[in-house]
Parts: sequence; structure tokens; C-alpha cells
Amino acid sequence: MNSLINATSSEAAGLPLATAAAEAGSDVGSPLANIAIFLVFVGVTLFFVIRASKNTSTAADYYAGGRSFSGTQNGTAIAGDYLSAASFLGIVGAIAIYGYDGFLYSIGFLVAWLIALLLVAELMRNTGKFTMADVLSFRLRQQPVRIAAAISTLAVCLFYLLAQMAGAGALVSLLLGIDSGVGQSLIIAVVGALMIFYVFIGGMKGTTWVQIIKATLLIAGSAVMTIWVLALYGFNFSELLGGAVENTGEAALLEPGLQYGADLFTKLDFMSLGIALVLGTAALPHVLIRFYTVPTAKDARKSVVVAIALIGAFYLFTLVLGYGAAALLDTETILAAPGGQNSAAPLLAYELGGTLLLGFIAAVAFATILAVVAGLTITASASFAHDVYAQVIKKGKIDSAGEVKAAKMTVIVVGILAILGGIGAQGQNVAFLVALAFAVAASANLPTILYSLFWKRFTTRGALWSMYGGLGSALLLIAFSPVVWGRDTSFFPEVDLALYPLTNPGLVSIPLAFLLGWIGSMTSKVAEDPAKQAEMEIRSLTGVGAEKAVEH
Repeated sequence: MNSLINATSSEAAGLPLATAAAEAGSDVGSPLANIAIFLVFVGVTLFFVIRASKNTSTAADYYAGGRSFSGTQNGTAIAGDYLSAASFLGIVGAIAIYGYDGFLYSIGFLVAWLIALLLVAELMRNTGKFTMADVLSFRLRQQPVRIAAAISTLAVCLFYLLAQMAGAGALVSLLLGIDSGVGQSLIIAVVGALMIFYVFIGGMKGTTWVQIIKATLLIAGSAVMTIWVLALYGFNFSELLGGAVENTGEAALLEPGLQYGADLFTKLDFMSLGIALVLGTAALPHVLIRFYTVPTAKDARKSVVVAIALIGAFYLFTLVLGYGAAALLDTETILAAPGGQNSAAPLLAYELGGTLLLGFIAAVAFATILAVVAGLTITASASFAHDVYAQVIKKGKIDSAGEVKAAKMTVIVVGILAILGGIGAQGQNVAFLVALAFAVAASANLPTILYSLFWKRFTTRGALWSMYGGLGSALLLIAFSPVVWGRDTSFFPEVDLALYPLTNPGLVSIPLAFLLGWIGSMTSKVAEDPAKQAEMEIRSLTGVGAEKAVEH
């Protein structure tokens, strides 16, 4: 991704918004109005979170919402969980700047759900209890597999949290006219503290209702903006595309190659990105945990179908919004805003509807970040408390209340790490950061999940080699890639230690993880329990013995 560069200074021109957005320290719209709309949303969601906390006493309540959500409710919540800051801020910005190549994110994020629907959702719901490790350790040795799964889950969640926190800083800094690093860091800390409170008090029930509200507002707000943009061009999409090309002077917006050029490395980078996006969704821990919040496998399937419909509609909206931003805004204005290209959607809202629409869309984007970070945080806390503390350290000898207490303590630790990581990730494109999280998930989790569900000869050694090998190789390649070293948007732009030329590790780390899982299983001299393997196969396919809904 050799063009993800945020301009540091630019002389704005053209639209009235340009001057306001580009001048250092200026604000867009009315900061008081923006804050007021934020507070309204926070107040509404806090009401639901506090209400949900009254029915969050057991581990099933805290981790899985008592398995009391319908397929439609859970599908809406999945959409709310999945449509992150990357979807709303990053993709609209990427399309506005890179056109066709930016839309590839949307395609990858959507197509990936077919794998989740056909191979993962129902089987995971039938086999597991609260976490991904329940499935991976079902017929393997509990302790080493649960530890590996917990480490993998925590790594993916923290990577994903970086993107959300960076998006929060970019969004609110734009709305309040804060362009200093200290100011954005303070904003990230406030978002993190609010996230910790949501999850600490409301558990999965509170988190789910936040996600449902957020998904409804996000899709509705995006639909309004989409119709508005199309109306300006007579509901003629071709006219909109022509307007984008005319305004930017860049005909390549309509063709492949503006971001991923003709040289070999950028083509390989594109392949790596595509593989990571398509394979990563079915392995994201915060998506997998949502399949346990419904009472039956049928509801798990329905959840994915509903999520696909909502997510698909939203990504069509991003295509219009991205080209709308290119047609109505100046490219330099977008890049010069405090959030860089992540600011395209809020700037477009201001151009269309002024302060009121900007405040609403900004509140929706803020809700997007809160909902996703809450889902990630509860997933990380469930993984540590349920898989490591309860099953490994306490060896299952712990009551439900003790497990919930451990989960809440983990929430605080994960929240603090997310705040620190988000501060360090300021200025990065959030869609890009999420793509890295997908690559880590696909490398560390997906091979083990598929082998566990479909391969009888899979062994504990294969699981450990696959998870640690996939996770380690992905992180190692990222650590020595242009993501970290040598480019303007790198974490260390002044030093070039990039030994791996691609910015996404998926092309190497995902096949390597599958290979390691196979080699580890084929060379293992310890046979796994055939009775447990047979039980897992029957249970995953039929639902016999699966976890039931908790009655209240």
C-alpha cells in the first residue's frame, strides 16, 4: 500500500469547506452541536447498558448474553460489530482518494462472509460454549490449545483495537478542531475509558444493544447521505463518476492501479490484501463469539444471512459516498484535515447538510467505534478469563461469579493497552490497520478452526504449530515491513529496516499456517481420542448436546 500518505500541509481552495478544514486548529461545523449529539448518543446507550447489567450475573449472561438474542437481533449486532471505523471512515476515504482500488476493501470485507456462513457459523455454535478455544480444544489437549488460542485472540483483538482508537482520535479531532498529538491522545483515552465502562457494567448484553443501535443509525445515516449525493446528480451514477473524475482531474479513479500499480510488489500486495480480507472474517474472535449469543444453530445461520444483507447494502453506500467525496470535495482538503483521508465521510456530511448532518454522522461514526471496541474488549476478556484463568490456572474449579470477576479485571487491562496502542497508531489509515488484523486472524486462527472441524487426523501438535506459526510469522513479517519502517505513514518513517517488501503478511503467513498444521499433525506420534473426535463431528453437524439458551 504504497500511497497511504496523509498530507501534512496543503493550501486549500475551491469549496467553502476547504479553507475551514485545512487551516490548522480550525473546526468543522459547531463543536458545541457535535458534542451535544455525542452526549445524546452516549446517554441513550448508557441507559441500555445499565439496564442490561441487572441481568448479567452468570458467565453465560456476561459472555453470551444468556443466549437470548434472536437471529435478526444478532445479525444486526454482527453488522454493528463488523462495520467498524475502517468501514465507515477508512473505506470512504480510500475510495475518495484511490477510486476503484479503494473499493476493493468493500468487496473483500463482504465476500468473506460466505466462508463464515458456509463453513463456520453453525458448526461453531454447535460445538463451542463461549469462546473460539472451546471449539479448538474440544478433542485436543485442553491446556496448551487454550493458551495458544487465548494468545491468538488477544493479539488479533489488540491489533483491531489500534484501528478503532486511531479512528476515534481522527474523527473527534476533526470535529473539535484539535490537530495536536496531545489533544488526540486525550480523546483516545476518553473513548477507551467509556469503552471499559460499557463492557465492565453491561457485558455481552449491553454490548449487543450498543451494536444494534449503532448498526441501525449507521446504515440509516449512510442511506440518507447516499440518496442525497445521488440526488445531486439526478440519480445517475455515471454522472457521479464523471463528476468525481472532473473534480479531481484523475481519470484513473475509475480504473485499477491508482493505489496498486503495475510493479510486482504492489500486485503481490494486492493479492495479499485480498487473501487476508476474504479469509480473515471467519477467524475474527469478536465475530465468532457472536455465534454463541443465539439459542440455536438455525438462529446462527439466520444471523449471518441478516448480517450479509445489512453489510452488503452498507458497502454499496460506501461506493457512492466515496465517489461523492471525490466529486464534491477537494482532494487536498481531505488529506489536509486532521484525520487525513479518514475525514472524507465527515467532510462530505458537512458539505451536504452543514452542522446538523455532520453532527449526526459524526455521532454515528463515534458510535461505530464504541460498539466495535466494546465487542473486541469483551472478546479479549472472555478469552483470558474463560480459557486461561478458569480452565488452565483454576483447572475448571471456579464458580461463575469468580469467572465473571476475572473477566471484568481483564477488561480494564485490555482497555489500557488499547488506549496506549491507539495513541501510537495515530495518523495511520484505519482500513489499512484493520486489514492487518484480518491477516493475523486468518494466519493464527482459520487453519486451526477448519482443521478442527473437518480433519479427523488433526492433532494437538498440529494446532499449536499452526496457531503459533501463523501468529508468529504474521507479526514478524509486519515488524519488518514498510508498515513499521521507512515510509511517510510508517510508525518509524525516518529509519528503513523493512526486510519484507509487502505491507500485508497474508500471502506468506496464511499458507504457512496451513502447512504447519498439516506437518505438525502428520508428524505427531500422539493420537487424539477418537471418541471425542466422533462426538465433535456429530455435535457440530447436528447440534446434539450443544449449549442451550439460558432461561430467565
